[in-house]
Amino acid sequence: MTSTQSHACCTVPPVQAEGYKGKGDYMTVEGMKTYATGPKDAKSAIMVIYDIFGFFPQTIQGADILAHADKEHQYQVFMPDFFDGNPADISWYPPDTEEKGNKLGQFFQTAAAPPKTLERIPKVLKQLQSERPDIKEWGVVGFCWGGKIVNLSSQQGTAWKAGAACHPAMVDANDAAGITIPFAMLPSKDESKDDVAAWQKNIKTKNIVEWFPTQVHGWMAARGDLKNEEVKKEYERGYNLLLNFFHENM
Repeated sequence: MTSTQSHACCTVPPVQAEGYKGKGDYMTVEGMKTYATGPKDAKSAIMVIYDIFGFFPQTIQGADILAHADKEHQYQVFMPDFFDGNPADISWYPPDTEEKGNKLGQFFQTAAAPPKTLERIPKVLKQLQSERPDIKEWGVVGFCWGGKIVNLSSQQGTAWKAGAACHPAMVDANDAAGITIPFAMLPSKDESKDDVAAWQKNIKTKNIVEWFPTQVHGWMAARGDLKNEEVKKEYERGYNLLLNFFHENM
């Protein structure tokens, strides 16, 4: 399935290139600092699973966009700190030296090992659901490493109604075969075309794959240079696509 433009009443607000201050606040969920934004009486919610660099202004701004920009369908949005205050250092990327590569590799094997996060998600949802009982449905979006978590948590028995992965890491066709919900994937120029094609061939549910061929891995999150007009434009396009996708599928 190719991408379609939705009819949602979505207007991405002017994107701030720097100095962004979040509209939400922080709460503690399962011991984790968690960014929370959006109307507290919204019936739909989205969990944001950040990239390996954790809380960044670009990612916080994205969460606020998802929460407020669809006037017909606003969301409560939550972004837990799954790395417990110890994200990867953005200076390690790109891993163009042996030292950087080793540090990133170690991080993926320890703090970012998917099973650690996957086992926490049901506990996070249980607490949030008890504190925000108005929530009736959940979507999820992940960036980079978070995209892998979304793939793995969208299998049989998932709590998500719809899922999305932006510039996803570790794209695997085997993950796609078990996905049971509508899914959107937004790859950058740095993702493997073969891996994404194999993934899309295997997924059985309604899906969208929309390439951003001018953008680097990370443009919708921590690595998005929003002072660059082309990046800013594609950042806006990416979030508008996510809003339309969730509008249609939640």
